[in-house]
Amino acid sequence: MFSISLNQKLTSLNTPIVMGILNVTEDSFFDGGRYVTEDAVLKRTEQILEEGATLIDLGAVSTRPNAVVSDEDEEFETVKKYLRLIFSRFPKAHVSVDTFRAKVAEMAIGEGAAMINDVSGGADSEMFDVVGKHSTPYVLTHNNRTTPLSTKELIPNMLSFFGNAIEKLIAKGVKDIVIDPGFGFGKTVEQNFHLVNQLETFSILNFPILAGISRKSMIREVLGTSVADSLTGTTTLNTILISHGASILRVHDVKQCMEIIKIMNLLHSL
Repeated sequence: MFSISLNQKLTSLNTPIVMGILNVTEDSFFDGGRYVTEDAVLKRTEQILEEGATLIDLGAVSTRPNAVVSDEDEEFETVKKYLRLIFSRFPKAHVSVDTFRAKVAEMAIGEGAAMINDVSGGADSEMFDVVGKHSTPYVLTHNNRTTPLSTKELIPNMLSFFGNAIEKLIAKGVKDIVIDPGFGFGKTVEQNFHLVNQLETFSILNFPILAGISRKSMIREVLGTSVADSLTGTTTLNTILISHGASILRVHDVKQCMEIIKIMNLLHSL
């Protein structure tokens, strides 16, 4: 199976791990505005850790469709502020920073971030250099917002994208690469569920797979539910994703996801 190096310590992925979402933005689709004070951020961090997550994914820019993107300086200062706050209270926490900007990533790594989660797939030309220079684990996401693809074209396009990007990352010295299919990023509802069914296809790349479907519109559109009422759909899909090879689950609801993993581990041990 896989391991990744988080703050110089190997973390085994023989069993799936959870990445708890901490959005410190006003307009994230589920929790926008909930965690914009120091007290709220610390309480959310404590909750994520107590419920069993291995990683905290700190994001200061909303990536929902049609979101207003904050400028680089604002993101830079926000991420720095909250990284320092989190580590002042939880010095052993493993924090991933959700950013597509190399400047923010470099600062975050210097402040102690254990991973960079880049939903743009390396759109910033300097990003691979930054994570390579610091040998920082990197989440490589397939983001297809600008080029519509048919369902038939989707997986071949993704494998080509991942293959090319992985080659570049390895050349830059990046060893810990995580593959994210990018559920919701430029895919139709049908394509998102096609990817759930075909997730094991990406095992050919020989890198761990991160899946982030928590409360996304792909669930809400099928079930006709609101964001608040999409936990059952999220839990169901996360169970399927684990069975199809997901190693890291990025979620809002850590407790429920840890319960899935506990049950799945028991079943696999019998």
